[in-house]
Amino acid sequence: MYFDISSYRKKISEARTFLKNKIDFKPRVGIILGSGLGGLVKEIEISQTFNYEDIPNFPLSTVESHAGKLLFGKLGGKNIVAMQGRFHFYEGYSMQEIVFPVRVMKELGVDTLIISNACGGLNPQFAAGDIMVIEDHINLLGGNPLIGPNMDEYGPRFPDMSEPYSKKLIALTEQTAIENKIVLRKGVYVAVSGPNLETRAEYRFLRTIGADVVGMSTIPENIAAVQMGMDVLAFSVITDECFPDALKAVDVQEILATAAKAEPKLTLIMKEVIEQL
Repeated sequence: MYFDISSYRKKISEARTFLKNKIDFKPRVGIILGSGLGGLVKEIEISQTFNYEDIPNFPLSTVESHAGKLLFGKLGGKNIVAMQGRFHFYEGYSMQEIVFPVRVMKELGVDTLIISNACGGLNPQFAAGDIMVIEDHINLLGGNPLIGPNMDEYGPRFPDMSEPYSKKLIALTEQTAIENKIVLRKGVYVAVSGPNLETRAEYRFLRTIGADVVGMSTIPENIAAVQMGMDVLAFSVITDECFPDALKAVDVQEILATAAKAEPKLTLIMKEVIEQL
């Protein structure tokens, strides 16, 4: 599909102008909340809320567990903007549409992006309910948000990905978890297109190539953010165990329930990390 860069720039500009005219501060931190992980919203001192459908050119969440709201306010004493609901490749969106909100965040002043997701655990040392900070990733989505004409104002044609997730922020997160006596895993996230869960053979393959968890999001937003020079921190909440020789059928409600149990710990970590930025 042809990527119309002029139209894309115009859409970003319209969304940015709409929001800038309605907010009275410059957000420094952007947050993307994943499936079943919207509880952090309760900790935000919300000043303004926008439905995605009311923001010019914004995609719309089609997943039941994603609220579809853009929130502005304070968290941990910092000005933030939070996406209560994200967009996925399996919903039929293009990669450029998926990262559209991240581009808008950058235009609004965001320099640190924090992402969360629900995922399946591949590492046998991890258990359902564990939180993992992502230190690296493998992109098996079959696409990349940088394909097409490069938008030079956002960064280089070939951005370096030797540190896709900030080592400094990871270290800060690990220290925060220790201080709060929260078990925090660290590992590699692999993204696949979905929306089906994987087969036993696919889980074996993903573990063999070095993945600790598997999900269907996060990587496009990370790539766009890294290109634009943002510091990125990302978390995965392990909602089910994907061990091929002991695989059990799961459903979405079980996944959301497990995410909800882990959510208070993740909320605490994210809030305290943001306080220390």
